Amino acid sequence: MFKRVAAASAALFISTAAFAQSTVIVTEPAPPPPGAVVVREAPAEVRTYVMKQQVPSVSYEGDVLVGRVLPQNVETHVIDGYGNYAYTIVNERRVVVDPQTREVIQVLD
Repeated sequence: MFKRVAAASAALFISTAAFAQSTVIVTEPAPPPPGAVVVREAPAEVRTYVMKQQVPSVSYEGDVLVGRVLPQNVETHVIDGYGNYAYTIVNERRVVVDPQTREVIQVLD
């Protein structure tokens, strides 16, 4: 009796392991783990362009940080040829932002 139970258990274990291997789902690229900070960096051409621009600085209460979403009253300027990037100057600091979400991508010093 014990041999039958052991054999059945072994068969179940092997088939379960084989089934588990066939049901793995892979997402490319893998999403970041919860709580991870995702850092995007603007291309060098974008950073150089933003550093040369002369627009008035906007006053903003609080720190200008990567990941912070700028309010609608902060004017941003989309960069020609780089539609995924915009810029502005906030509290005398040049920032690259996502024009869709208004999220700060990079603070340039």
